[in-house]
Amino acid sequence: MITSLHLHNFKNFVDEKLAIGPFTVIVGANASGKSNLRDAFRFLHGIGRGYTLADIIGGKYGAGGQVEWQPIRGKPTEIGRFGLRWFGLQMTMNLNDLSLVYKIAVNRTTSGVFAVELESLSVERYEPIYTSHPVVGGLVQDQGDDNHLLLRMGRSPSQKKLGYKISVRLDQPALTQIGEHKHVIRQQKDLAEQVATTFSNMRFLDLSPEHMRQPAFPGQKVLGDRGENLPTVLKDVCADPERKRTLTDWTRELTPMDVVDFEFPTDPTTGRIQLALRERNGRIVSSYAASDGTLRMLAMLTALLGPNPAGLYVFEEIDNGIHPARQRLLLDLIENQTEKGHVQVITTTHSPDLLELVGDRTFKHTSVVCRLPEADDAVVRPLADLPNADRLRRSGGLGKLHRSNWMENAVLFSSDADAEPDS
Repeated sequence: MITSLHLHNFKNFVDEKLAIGPFTVIVGANASGKSNLRDAFRFLHGIGRGYTLADIIGGKYGAGGQVEWQPIRGKPTEIGRFGLRWFGLQMTMNLNDLSLVYKIAVNRTTSGVFAVELESLSVERYEPIYTSHPVVGGLVQDQGDDNHLLLRMGRSPSQKKLGYKISVRLDQPALTQIGEHKHVIRQQKDLAEQVATTFSNMRFLDLSPEHMRQPAFPGQKVLGDRGENLPTVLKDVCADPERKRTLTDWTRELTPMDVVDFEFPTDPTTGRIQLALRERNGRIVSSYAASDGTLRMLAMLTALLGPNPAGLYVFEEIDNGIHPARQRLLLDLIENQTEKGHVQVITTTHSPDLLELVGDRTFKHTSVVCRLPEADDAVVRPLADLPNADRLRRSGGLGKLHRSNWMENAVLFSSDADAEPDS
């Protein structure tokens, strides 16, 4: 499970840390930096997929010019905070009873090329499993311009014996390169592979009703980031009677429709699979007639209840199109699924009602993102750390305070207090 993300000079974050739980909620005004957090997760996701830095930041294109990977939002010069040439990310995660820390710092050269400047993978409280900057006597050694040296450690995390140095390319993180080297021992390759798999097993769902309404080609079993292939993915889920029953029950609870079954007619002209919902009174509602909120809910249910969920889902405005009366049920579903430990969910929200409904554990992993006035820097603060937040939550006042911008003001006040010199 991923437990934290630390950002250094990434977009509009100077030095901020986001605590991550099974279900993490991020609150903030427009243009505060919420989407920049999503970009940081996408950057790590691109690392896990084995892309070069140029691919991750600038986009990757396959045969015929097909877009395989969308570039990180903004100009390449904007990924570093306000034009700075370097930025860094650090992610902490628990994998197989080990607490691992992955760090990467990226530099943009004078010619505009991005290169890895520093990278390491460590077990907390032990020496690094590998580091791209060998340290001797506490000083970082000059690597020269030709090779990016990887420092291989001993077989046990507690060993401090230095091992082989191997060359890795500067244009791609070493995390997905060390498996190519015969001198790297199996344990280290396995740990690097597990971290890369954690990064690659992220999904970024920005659901679009227009895309969810479209028929899908038979056999497509992966839900697209915009909700593409919903009919065929849903059909695959419904092939399991128990999953179908669970999906139908949740659909009735979360939508105004009295759904008892899903149907998947084939378009006789194109051969593509369509989606229709059958209600108890026999009425059949096609995806074209279903509401936007119903389709969004179906897509989220399909993602979370399907047989092969991602390790981490990042949703934009998960409450969008969901009636306030049903937001509690949606939260119950997400909290129940994430508590099982197989999937994590991160979402942004503008909904005051949703904040009043989150459970205790989710409340501890709800953070406020705020943009500092006259500086354009963004800060991240746990909601639970704001003055009297827990008491206000229990009295049902968080929604009202969110509407009045109290949270942002409290973050600004606490940031000013932190900046005050000691007397």
